[in-house]
Amino acid sequence: MAALSDQIVELWERREELVAGDGDALATVVEAVGLLDSGEARVAELVGDDVVVHQWLKQAILLYFRLTSMATMELGPFEFADKIPLKSGFAEAGVRVVPGASARFGSFLDRGVVMMPSYVNIGARVGANSMVDTWATVGSCAQVGANVHLSGGVGIGGVLEPPQAAPVIIGDETLIGSRCIVAEGARVGEGAVLGAGCILTGSVPVIDAATGEELSRGVVPSWCVAVSATRPRTFDGGTFGMPCVLVVKRLEPGERHDKARLNEVLRDHGAAT
Repeated sequence: MAALSDQIVELWERREELVAGDGDALATVVEAVGLLDSGEARVAELVGDDVVVHQWLKQAILLYFRLTSMATMELGPFEFADKIPLKSGFAEAGVRVVPGASARFGSFLDRGVVMMPSYVNIGARVGANSMVDTWATVGSCAQVGANVHLSGGVGIGGVLEPPQAAPVIIGDETLIGSRCIVAEGARVGEGAVLGAGCILTGSVPVIDAATGEELSRGVVPSWCVAVSATRPRTFDGGTFGMPCVLVVKRLEPGERHDKARLNEVLRDHGAAT
């Protein structure tokens, strides 16, 4: 991939000169985006505790938009007008896609993924056997692990620009409750459970309910149950409850979530999945 990466960086440096329909440049960019589509490459990954972003692949996505023109696409009774085609070949990939769901070319859905009526954007990656439930959205370049359940209405934010910005990363074995929003490069650790309605961004405090300690900004630790909460903050106009995420239970590493126990834990803290 090194030679392709160098080609993309060179195109990026002279992007202002490029116009839609430049065949040679577009072919190079499509080759790079095709690596994302097939899962051979990924925009970002965790190395230890650090998020490593492969900027050239983000640059390829941005160049793809620049080099393509709007076109009408007809699929059965549906019509779309866009620059990027939809993903295809689901049956061969072992992916179930329910009518009303769509994924853009340049996203990767691993074997066993189920998409209810939902949406996965370019550059995103969804791991094996994960469920993208009804009206859930996986934004551009978001990285979702294996055996994850994104419940109904979940919004996993996209981070495409600037190219060096870290995307949202959802660890393996996680459960993201209904109507949660995870955005701005926030991370949910392996095996974690995020109760319904949580708002997690890169600046939202994550607090340990047992100690009151602020554990992080925008990172839910692995193997825990976390719920939406507020904490007081005083401004000139008064004291207001600002959003935070509260870790209410620790799980043993590798502990699978029993749905009945999980619902009991969350109900005890005023949340529900």
